[in-house]
Amino acid sequence: MTVQEQSLARPVMTSHRGDRSKVPYQFDQPAGMPADFLLAGALNLDCDEREWVPQAEGVWFRPLILSLTGGYFVNLTRVRRSGVLSRHRHGGPVHAFTLRGHWHYLEHEWVATEGSYAFEPPGETHTLVVPEEVTEMITLFHVTGNYVYVDPYGKALDYEDVYTKLESARQHYENVGLGADYADRFIR
Repeated sequence: MTVQEQSLARPVMTSHRGDRSKVPYQFDQPAGMPADFLLAGALNLDCDEREWVPQAEGVWFRPLILSLTGGYFVNLTRVRRSGVLSRHRHGGPVHAFTLRGHWHYLEHEWVATEGSYAFEPPGETHTLVVPEEVTEMITLFHVTGNYVYVDPYGKALDYEDVYTKLESARQHYENVGLGADYADRFIR
C-alpha cells in the first residue's frame, strides 16, 4: 500500500479547529526499530551511588544507553582521582560534554572545562589526564565502536565496547542489590 493509499485508508484526526500541526503522526514506525527511551534524571550527577559502576580505582561510569544493535554507548564517566586515567585509541567517533571539573589529553593543547564539548575522531590515540586540583570530573561520553587501551608505543593492552560495558553494569548492579536486569533498561 502506498503512502497515499495509507493516508486515505486511515481516518485523519482533527483537533484545535482543523489545525493538523497538533495531530500525532498517523502511521506505524519502521519495522525493527528499537523502542524509544527516556531516562528521567539522566544528568542528576549526585544520584544514587549504586548507579555508578566501578571501572578502575577512582573511576566509575553510569550508563545512559547501551545500543547493542548500533554498536555505541552513552555514559557519564566520573573520576575522583588525579593523574593519567588511560591511553586509548578510538575505533569510532566520540562526542564528549564536560559537566563537572576539567580534563585534557597529553597529545593536545586544549583543556575540556565544565560546559565544553569535544569531538574525538576515529583512529585517534590519546592519554586522558585529570589535573591534581580537580576533586571530581564528570563527562558525558557518546562512544561509537570500541576503544583499545594501548601503551605509549601503540601496543594493545585491553579494550572496551558496549558489550563489556553491559557486562560490567550487570555484574555491579547484581552485587549492589539492584539486580543484573537493572542494566537491561539501558539496552536499545
